[in-house]
Amino acid sequence: MRRPDEGDTRVAPATGASVGWGFLGAGHIATANVGPAVRGLDGAVLRAAAGREPRRTGALGAERTFTDYADLVADPSVDVVYIALHNSAHAEWAVRALRAGKHVLCEKPLGLRAAEVETMIHAADAAGRLLVEATWNRWHPRTRDLARLLAEGVVGEVRHVEAVFDGADPDPHNYRRDAALGGGALLDVGCYAVGAVLAAHGWAAPVVTGVRRDTWPGGSADLRTRAELRFPGGTGCVLASLTGTGQESLTITGTGGTLCLDRPFTAGREPAGLRVRTAEGVDVRPYPPVDPYALMAAEMTRAAAGDRSAFLVPLDQSLAVAKTLDAIRQAAPG
Repeated sequence: MRRPDEGDTRVAPATGASVGWGFLGAGHIATANVGPAVRGLDGAVLRAAAGREPRRTGALGAERTFTDYADLVADPSVDVVYIALHNSAHAEWAVRALRAGKHVLCEKPLGLRAAEVETMIHAADAAGRLLVEATWNRWHPRTRDLARLLAEGVVGEVRHVEAVFDGADPDPHNYRRDAALGGGALLDVGCYAVGAVLAAHGWAAPVVTGVRRDTWPGGSADLRTRAELRFPGGTGCVLASLTGTGQESLTITGTGGTLCLDRPFTAGREPAGLRVRTAEGVDVRPYPPVDPYALMAAEMTRAAAGDRSAFLVPLDQSLAVAKTLDAIRQAAPG
């Protein structure tokens, strides 16, 4: 399996050349976050954007726009395709872009099922291109420090992890309420919480020991999913919901202390903290405001230009999350 952070010098632009970006989709995250991040980067140019609504597509500020996604994928000036379509379209367009010789940064979840993620990974391997899941919180310095602290065993052996993420309540016509389009809390925000629990337990595969799932009235997409997980060395609990309360937390309990993060999945343009409690006392580590979208775009641009030191979310970790999401849904009642 190709590691995303291995890079691929065969497809790097010429030395000194800018990396050309193309956007599939012009929703809020693309226009408000990733678009400005790419436009503000040295060494990157937003060459093209494709979307169904010309007004929104034009707001991205790309050099040219298309209404047909295939036209963007075929554009020779585009080196990296960023996919910001509804979840059920991720796999199809990622594979098409990879086969067209593009690197791909795809919004989370990478695929609706682990089988889709595996198909996407195979396409990336065959094409010799990068495939990266845009779980933007992974680029936040606090998230990266958390991984280092866990690896150093600051709180001993991890025994239990609690991850909670309540996202915005989508309007009745939003795809997030439509299971056929990959909607629902588990896929929309649960992938962040599941990833955090897996990371704390060293990316071991869990056994799902209990699931509670609530849907919107008359709908099939989940409004709320709570899952209990068992790992070789401990347990985990994930609560993913779309009720709009904004509740969000991550608590990691080990044999020698605890690690606590407030707003672990959406911190960025405001100060953030990481609280370490051990027998020696409490250490609160502050982090200044940062734009993780800009960090993500910068690292992806570096990788596309052939820099193998760029940090990218490893594909084996994205696949581990997808497999756990599958297991949670399979264990859900009904």
